[in-house]
Amino acid sequence: MRKENFHIPTDNQTDKTDRRFSDANQTHCGFVVLLGAPNAGKSTLLNRFIGEKVSIVSPKVQTTRSRIRGIFVRDNTQIVFTDTPGIFKPKRRLDRAMVASAWAEAGDADCALLLVDVKKGLDEETKSIIKGLQKAGQKAVLVLNKIDLVTKEKLLPLIQTFNETGAFSDTFMVSAQTGEEVEALLSFLIRRMPVQPFMFPSDQVSDLPQRLFASEITREKLFLYLQQELPYALTVETTLFQERDDGSLRIEQTIFVQRDSQKSIILGKKGAMIKKIGEQARKELSSLLNTPVHLFLFVKVRENWADDPARYKDMGLDFNV
Repeated sequence: MRKENFHIPTDNQTDKTDRRFSDANQTHCGFVVLLGAPNAGKSTLLNRFIGEKVSIVSPKVQTTRSRIRGIFVRDNTQIVFTDTPGIFKPKRRLDRAMVASAWAEAGDADCALLLVDVKKGLDEETKSIIKGLQKAGQKAVLVLNKIDLVTKEKLLPLIQTFNETGAFSDTFMVSAQTGEEVEALLSFLIRRMPVQPFMFPSDQVSDLPQRLFASEITREKLFLYLQQELPYALTVETTLFQERDDGSLRIEQTIFVQRDSQKSIILGKKGAMIKKIGEQARKELSSLLNTPVHLFLFVKVRENWADDPARYKDMGLDFNV
């Protein structure tokens, strides 16, 4: 497969939003939403676009709960990327809110990317997303991700299968993990941003408040170290985010779980587990925030945290979906 075939235009019509049809001196800005089944690689791709970590990543599915925006700027173009929760068949209130958030973002975007794990192909979850796009009359850009894990020859029949649905304007093949062909996708998106002023300051990389970002980093470590289904039964709240006189940060966080038995698992034997989680979260926060961090973690049982409207508001989700 030749290198230029990593991008396959599907529509024959000329795209009038292409940068070639506008004045190069004008500013361009638009919204691009990342859709996909859980664990398709949306957060990894967002971080790759931005060039630094703005969304947490975990091998476990449904890691992303809230809408997270990463802000990319190059020359006179700003792209506001939105990482959405994976779209899946919801079972709980939180699931319904996450899926509704993803579809709401898709409807408002200038461009929608549908990420697909090439090893999974056109599975039932992805079929459901395609049906949703078709119902909305919205065409997306197909992004076949994780191409570093398969041979190029296996991609051709997969591309044909997806494009027979008629749901896509263009197809890209990338590896968010290694960065392969991500620049080609990014260049394509830059050319298609509409003419309008920047939405955010040019030096801002995310709209996520630092308190919430700190909570997300700790939740990522909980996903990393805890087994079974426990990560889905907890949430993290930053209760204190305070700059000290020496320039360091004191961050206090509460990990809410639903049962006493879950609290015991997080604490671990003689507090070993929460110590390990705290150390890893502190190190990463210190690196990402570029200042020493003093992190203090507490674990509390709150049976109904998943039915607390305040938690949904913090995550940018609609409690009443």
